[in-house]
Amino acid sequence: MSWLTRLGFVAPAAAAGTDEAALLARVTAGDAEALALLYRRESGSVYRYALALGGDEAAALDAVQEAFAQLLRGPQRFEPGRGSLGAYLAGMARHQLLGQWRDARRHVPLDDAAEDEAETLPGSDANLDGAQRHSRLWAAIRRLSWPQREALVLVDLQERSYDEAAAIAGVSADVLRTRLHRARQRLADLLGAGERP
Repeated sequence: MSWLTRLGFVAPAAAAGTDEAALLARVTAGDAEALALLYRRESGSVYRYALALGGDEAAALDAVQEAFAQLLRGPQRFEPGRGSLGAYLAGMARHQLLGQWRDARRHVPLDDAAEDEAETLPGSDANLDGAQRHSRLWAAIRRLSWPQREALVLVDLQERSYDEAAAIAGVSADVLRTRLHRARQRLADLLGAGERP
């Protein structure tokens, strides 16, 4: 369980279900029910990853759609020995986002939805306190560099293994660990110092 889950910032990850290879074989054979199951199982985590990484809802949705479209165009490209299907789809979504940003030649800032949410939540002081902590956390995450944010999202929010996260990010596991360490350190500094991001 990640430290963000223990602190109550994210829910624990759901367990995987059906065997990926069998499910993908059914999709390849044209089984629409298998495709629906695959989409229901994987799209949420791929979308959350894309949204947390870039913060733009439309870009995240486009990235998820393109990842699944690429999978359907070439399901044989997925190699189960190299990682999970979820990691493969997240990697394709990542490449889609990077392509969008390169084309635009600018960094896409994260959405301020978390901050807006904190301002409009009705309820008790506990709800308000939780919303403020959530808003502050996301504001601090937005201040991390792209590589640090990506490492944090993959390992701490999505609870992926170091090897799987490194494969998605396209770096070695050692590089990913270094980025994650620096991200956690920077995040702790931002949150611990009471700095208003």
